[in-house]
Amino acid sequence: MDSLKEFLQRDEFVKHCGIDLESFAPGQAVTRLKIQPWHLNAVGIVQGGAIFTLADYAFAVASNAHGTVAVGINVSITYMKSASSGTLTAEAKEMALNSKLASYTVNVTDDSHGLIAIFQGLVYRKPQAIATGTQS
Repeated sequence: MDSLKEFLQRDEFVKHCGIDLESFAPGQAVTRLKIQPWHLNAVGIVQGGAIFTLADYAFAVASNAHGTVAVGINVSITYMKSASSGTLTAEAKEMALNSKLASYTVNVTDDSHGLIAIFQGLVYRKPQAIATGTQS
């Protein structure tokens, strides 16, 4: 599991954004973002791209945690309310899985468990095992 965790934490953009991987298992993941001034947009709330990246990383971890390469083919996000301080948490859950496709829902919440965004994603599951070093 350590090599899988190392693989899942290789995302340099996620590191740059300050997103942490809290936990994961096949089909699920939890990521967190402590809001910093650079995450805010011109009106003083967390920029939508920061929220999207937090949710997208949880989605990527949950889908790749099966140990085979999974790549996003369709995603959408709905922003429910804004946030400007504290910590955001993204929790990804697998909704459906077959040999080629898998569907995920990611809820992004604030410190008081208020719903910030709902992200839905679909992955294509490649036949390559992550342990082979195959990336795409």
